[in-house]
Amino acid sequence: MNSTAGKQVQGGNLYNKYTTGNPVARYLMNNFLTSARSLINDIRGEVNSITEVGCGEGHLASFIAEMNIAPVRACDCSCEIIETAQTMNSHDAVTYYTKSIYDIGGPERADLMVCCEVLEHLEEPERALDILHETTNRYCLMSVPREPVWRMLNMMRLKYLGDFGNTPGHIRHWSRPGFLRLVSSRFRIKQVKTPFPWTMVLCERKD
Repeated sequence: MNSTAGKQVQGGNLYNKYTTGNPVARYLMNNFLTSARSLINDIRGEVNSITEVGCGEGHLASFIAEMNIAPVRACDCSCEIIETAQTMNSHDAVTYYTKSIYDIGGPERADLMVCCEVLEHLEEPERALDILHETTNRYCLMSVPREPVWRMLNMMRLKYLGDFGNTPGHIRHWSRPGFLRLVSSRFRIKQVKTPFPWTMVLCERKD
């Protein structure tokens, strides 16, 4: 768990879904990345700057950089994770640095803000959405695990049974309709994709 400016960010589990050797998990992650690429491609002509907040080990940041749309700035609240990202997913078009979502501002301003697999870890997701809205020039790409499907899948693979399948660090849980209601309170939803078992949205700031 990391704390920045009095706001806590809960760390997740140690399972790296991007590099797993499990063929089913790899299939699901490929679908996740395909959905992200499709949504970003739809607006690529309108994007000249990209910032990912909560980048983790940098897999998505480097994936987006490979699309050759714009340089990517990618931050995370953990110094250790940023060091891992710089080692595992170094890319000429990606700049990694340490900063919490609660502290982002002018330096992070971009045409596209990316915040995937982050909000479920936050004690104040509404505050995080306000900050993303203030920081984006226009678009935001976000995703969260779709509940209760996520926990059911964990229980089917006999994981986290004592917590009814809840992944460590997940303190917020949204169904697809619930997440869309949350996002639409701050943004105009442009497109929705549901790569199993996630909800992913491309949204536009409300002026």
